[in-house]
Amino acid sequence: MAETATIARPYAEAAFAFADAGGMLAKWAQALEVMASVAAHPEMRAAIGNPGLSDEQLYGLFAALCGDGLDKEMQNFVRTLIENGRLAAVPEIRDIFLTLKNDREGMVDAVVQSAFPLDGAQTAALVADLERRFKRKVKAQVTVDQELIGGVRVQVGDEVIDSSVRGQLATMATALRN
Repeated sequence: MAETATIARPYAEAAFAFADAGGMLAKWAQALEVMASVAAHPEMRAAIGNPGLSDEQLYGLFAALCGDGLDKEMQNFVRTLIENGRLAAVPEIRDIFLTLKNDREGMVDAVVQSAFPLDGAQTAALVADLERRFKRKVKAQVTVDQELIGGVRVQVGDEVIDSSVRGQLATMATALRN
């Protein structure tokens, strides 16, 4: 995983610099989402690893699956990735690009897992608390995970805030073992 991120970083930074200079961060983020979903598909993964396909054939297949959303610069970006054997790294390129974009916009992504569905007011209160803690705008993705038993588990970047019953039980079990 770390190796793929190391490979993806220069491409993501180059795409970010280009998109930022042209005021096209949102457009590139959307295109990279499409490209990442195409590149991550198992059949596309097989095509990427197929030595029988020429670069031009691989580009044609990839571009066709991406649809009309790729402008000339994005097409050149895809061609560069193919020429350098880096097309499989598009999901990681997208992730790094989105992190750079969020940093520029003062935003952070949060993955919130809750034992029970949260209503709009609960979600808004949680997001407001997270924004105060991280001093940034928070874009929360909320999912339900009944295995938490109760409470919530929040991941923002590398930081995890686990206030779930399951997490507290695991902490107690570790303390009792020591």
